[in-house]
Amino acid sequence: MSDHSDEVYGPDRAERLLAMLRALAERIQALDRAGRLLERVPELQKLLGNTRSELFHYEVRLTYDTPEVAESRRIVDEAERQARDTRAGFDDDEDDEPWRRVPGE
Repeated sequence: MSDHSDEVYGPDRAERLLAMLRALAERIQALDRAGRLLERVPELQKLLGNTRSELFHYEVRLTYDTPEVAESRRIVDEAERQARDTRAGFDDDEDDEPWRRVPGE
């Protein structure tokens, strides 16, 4: 079965986000105290980018599927695919009403 880590935003992931935010804040304060805040812009850009990405996932977390919903969606998708495959096996040109044939055809 596939990994649902990108589809679910659970308490563990929320704790990791909090840790990222705290680490970012601590790093900014440490660089500021050392007078090196602007010297470390590339490092800060990377930290900000990673944190921003995770904040985005947290912000839209309500749109994520739970594992149960994801499994239900997979089952429905599979059933729809099987129905399409079954329908594709029937030729639309077949004469479903042989009694309507014109004599002599």
